[in-house]
Amino acid sequence: MKKTLVALFALLLALVAVPAAALAADGPGTKAVRGANDTIARLLKQKVKPGSPEEKKAAEKVTESVRGFLDIDELARRALVDHWGKISDAQKTEFLTVLRALIEDNYIKGLRANLEYQVAYKGEQPGADKTTTVVNTEITAKKKGRPIKIAVDYVLVDVGGKLKCFDIRTDGVGLVDNYRAQFNKIIAKDGFDGLLAKMKKKRGAK
Repeated sequence: MKKTLVALFALLLALVAVPAAALAADGPGTKAVRGANDTIARLLKQKVKPGSPEEKKAAEKVTESVRGFLDIDELARRALVDHWGKISDAQKTEFLTVLRALIEDNYIKGLRANLEYQVAYKGEQPGADKTTTVVNTEITAKKKGRPIKIAVDYVLVDVGGKLKCFDIRTDGVGLVDNYRAQFNKIIAKDGFDGLLAKMKKKRGAK
């Protein structure tokens, strides 16, 4: 759980990082990541009053942009690969709905953040299975007044002609692998229904 939170936090930093101008040398994967980061950064940096109609509208726009960039369905299928073929369509739909809401909640919190980070795009290359594209970035932030650097790699897949991100690796630690380990552990102990119950409880506590 701790590693997953670190990965999500690093992604949130990337989404609120200072936008950088697009470069002619950007590959298609880098263009997709840079464009999504810049769009979401602009939305997250809007000054809106907490609890106001403006904040609700801004949150809806952030959610729409996140959904356009993150392929949470693909993330979920890969994380639950050991059980995906064993559960019903209704269970899949419910699982995807709850997981999507949990992940998106982390990004909506950025509406109340006032953070400044720099993101450097380091290049891209085909993934290990040749069907994906990996975009390498490095975030420069500050911790206790000292600069720190966080390596964040986006793993993209083509969805209907559009590159979308389904995994984020923070200093080599991936969301998909972390979720898979957590889901398998819970399912082994409490079954799939137990996993859903825990996810709903966490969702309800937000």
